[in-house]
Amino acid sequence: MTDNSGHPLHDTKLTPPIAAKHPYTHENHGHHRQDDYFWLRDDERKACEVLDYLHQENSYTEQALKPLAPLQQELYREMVARQEPELESVPYFKKGYWYQSRFTEGEDYRAYYRHKGELAAPEELIIDCNQRAQGHDYYQLGDLTLSANSLILAYSEDTIGRRQYKLRFKNLQTGEALPDEIENISECVWANDNQHIFYVRKHPQTLLPYQVYLHCLGSCIEDDLLVYEELNDTFYTSIYKTRSEQYLVIAIESTTTSEVRLIPLDRIESSPEVFLPRSPGHEYRLDHFRGKFYILSNQPGKNFALLNTTGNRHQDTKEWTTLIEARQEILLEHFELMQDWLIVEERSEGLPRMRQIHLTSGEERNFEFNDPTYNLLAHYNPVADTNKFRYQYVSMTTPSSIYELDLDSGERQLLKQSKVMGNFDSSNYKSERLWISVRDNTRVPVSLVYHKNKFNHQNPLLLYGYGAYGHSLDADFSSANLSLLDRGFVYAIAHVRGGEELGRNWYDKGRLLHKQNSFNDFIDVSRGLVDKGYAAANKLMAMGGSAGGLLMGAVINQAPELYKAVIAAVPFVDVVSTMLDESIPLTTGEYDEWGNPNYEQDYHNMLSYSPYDQVKAQNYPHLLVSTGLHDSQVQYWEPAKWVAKLRELKTDDNQLLLYTDMDAGHSGKSGRFKHFEDTAREFAFLLHHAEH
Repeated sequence: MTDNSGHPLHDTKLTPPIAAKHPYTHENHGHHRQDDYFWLRDDERKACEVLDYLHQENSYTEQALKPLAPLQQELYREMVARQEPELESVPYFKKGYWYQSRFTEGEDYRAYYRHKGELAAPEELIIDCNQRAQGHDYYQLGDLTLSANSLILAYSEDTIGRRQYKLRFKNLQTGEALPDEIENISECVWANDNQHIFYVRKHPQTLLPYQVYLHCLGSCIEDDLLVYEELNDTFYTSIYKTRSEQYLVIAIESTTTSEVRLIPLDRIESSPEVFLPRSPGHEYRLDHFRGKFYILSNQPGKNFALLNTTGNRHQDTKEWTTLIEARQEILLEHFELMQDWLIVEERSEGLPRMRQIHLTSGEERNFEFNDPTYNLLAHYNPVADTNKFRYQYVSMTTPSSIYELDLDSGERQLLKQSKVMGNFDSSNYKSERLWISVRDNTRVPVSLVYHKNKFNHQNPLLLYGYGAYGHSLDADFSSANLSLLDRGFVYAIAHVRGGEELGRNWYDKGRLLHKQNSFNDFIDVSRGLVDKGYAAANKLMAMGGSAGGLLMGAVINQAPELYKAVIAAVPFVDVVSTMLDESIPLTTGEYDEWGNPNYEQDYHNMLSYSPYDQVKAQNYPHLLVSTGLHDSQVQYWEPAKWVAKLRELKTDDNQLLLYTDMDAGHSGKSGRFKHFEDTAREFAFLLHHAEH
């Protein structure tokens, strides 16, 4: 058999690498787990035996996919050609300047500019990430924030891929780089005096953000004031400034519990004051505006209510005023405060909604949309003293569109819609939203899109899923996906339990001891899409990344016969071993998501679905697995071990490929176009197996 170019598709001489087996046994709760590939873990990422094996797998993957190289190159060229050669952001005005970022044709990274007073004023370069990225295989800009007087720039950068950022400073008057450099931070917030900056430092081993420091420009980093340290390693620490710019908020959050501490920005060296002490199961977030605190809280109901209170009565929740009650069927997700209006982002029947409420009169208006499935979120609104509100709308057939709404008059202006270069016509595509009943009679929403002229009820279909952390997987537009749709694929998203599309209960029913629901939902949606004629039974594909990679690993263990080919990107597949190791980044902060395997019930529950532990002697789909050597979220050895064990036990001749990006982390390649290399590889893999 050959591909369209006449290249042989299966080279019988191609021999996959076989990982060595070094016997190792885990013992927990009297149970023994054999882990012959434990040796693939190398925290330093320097062990020759490990690196050699990863390189062998990469070489094997490259050789196995070599016949598809022409198709992969064709796909890559298509994806790049759809991008605007030069891409500018929508400009915004703040404190006397217009700000804008730009991709220049041929460049991989954004450059950031501003104009004083008006857009026609001379352009001032703030920072050019193309210059900053020179000499680095990986580059990611983190925070980019200005002092209150707009003269000192603070910016953070990651050049490894482990999300450990270095904070630097630049004087925008002189262009001078300041000598202050702070390692291993996650984020930063300026004080209002133009001299001090707060930042969150990560733990050097676990990478948990756990300390808040205050730094004075020009002073020794070792003398920075430790403002707060979180000693409970199941909590994450973050910071932000309130809408009023009067307070620094220190947000301390676990999966199900939160606490806020405040520092008045006119007394920056004061000890942070607890707004409301943490209480198990109580999650809250807050903002401050015109002398009042606005609190999003799940105390009145699990789908959250919005309340407010004055500054001196915040410890007594009975004194809080309810603005929006908690509701059974509607999830209250976010809010934003404008000059005279409150904007609330909600979720009803799985779809995002937005409405405006007048802060004085209580008048309400809903934002209206016609697509059957879409995504909607607030855009960047940097100042509160305006009734012009920007938001972003996108659907599976509509590219990202930035609107500005006059909240008083209701007039709406389209500021920018992303362009798709070439012959793209949105009317050629159709999106749908389905509800599919699964084995426990729960109805699961599904979003899908296809090319109208290519749809014939025998299409190949790619089903994407995630289902964790309460992350709602909304229906966005993807110009890259057009390469599949134009070749006859249907693209679908299964909004399985574990996300929060249908409210907090939807999330709770897909985590901890209910995690199996996520897998059941995905499997049953897969069958339902075939039954309803959206996919040919022998052309059903699946894809997921990170926790969605766990989803992929579980479903191909439990129902491998359903899928022709599967892509698992940076997959979290060695669940039990990882969650037993508190030294691994993010482990302890996720006990409320997966469970704590130090408890026997949680241990056996995880073991029942952990993809690595449940690999068995059976046929598996064609499988393409990717990881990054420097991944801080899912360590590279999880997919490496999983592939090694699959290769040992699987009983078929289907492709099993592992690709490790030796220069990247969890988010893959950096740069504007480089990630299309990975997407083109994945799509070539899928397209080939859809035809053979």
